[in-house]
Amino acid sequence: MATEDPKDDPKDELAGTEAPFVSHLVELRDRLIRALLAVGIVFGVLCVWPGPGGLYDLLAAPMTHHLPAGTKLIATNVFSPFLVPLKITLMGAFLIALPVVLYQVWAFVAPGLYSHEKKFVLPLVVSSTILFFAGVAFCYFVVIPALTRFIVAVAPTSINTAPDIEQYFGTVLTLFLVFGIAFEVPVAVVVLARVGVVTIEQLKKFRGYFVVAAFIVSAIVTPPDVVSQLSLAIPLCLLYELGIWAARAFVGAAKPAGDEAAATKET
Repeated sequence: MATEDPKDDPKDELAGTEAPFVSHLVELRDRLIRALLAVGIVFGVLCVWPGPGGLYDLLAAPMTHHLPAGTKLIATNVFSPFLVPLKITLMGAFLIALPVVLYQVWAFVAPGLYSHEKKFVLPLVVSSTILFFAGVAFCYFVVIPALTRFIVAVAPTSINTAPDIEQYFGTVLTLFLVFGIAFEVPVAVVVLARVGVVTIEQLKKFRGYFVVAAFIVSAIVTPPDVVSQLSLAIPLCLLYELGIWAARAFVGAAKPAGDEAAATKET
């Protein structure tokens, strides 16, 4: 039985737009170079102002402002005072240039998407970026100060609370990633509902299981203290509810793809 050529289908928007594999590699290389160039330019600007030292002071502010008066972070490694601020500057450059990086990713995959897919993917990329930055901001302004106050409050008076800068940077970076990814829950919920994996009613029924899972995940990925665990678990539950609301608004009570296909066959 002869197969129909997709190029002969008038409904196929992408028919005849196929490009050689080598051209895809060339375009991928160009996109990567542009993304790296954007990160490099921002890194250079940040090195001039406010400088690696200024960025480190900014990152350390949520903790140093809540430590006992006169307490500073310490460096136990010879090169830590140089390498850690440099790493923070690179991380800051990547975060600032993230919209450019995501745009390059979008520009690379967009030609292979249908128009209805573009209408869904572009808002998805934008909302994911905003939610990631919201998670990082929540961690910086709420979680780290609360965590510091808790540590200072429970520490014995005979202990001088002065964390090492490398350990502090590693902890903060981990928390940024954890909270940034955790704030993507609404996007994940909307995507699952949009592609028909679950329905709105199923999401509501899974609410209790998600609450239990949220507390379990929080206990695993956060430091072993009740403040950071609750600071992650509670927003996760609220974000799940936000995801259900967004799925109801943007997807509605749509049936899963399999049910729609079955209904179409029956008619």
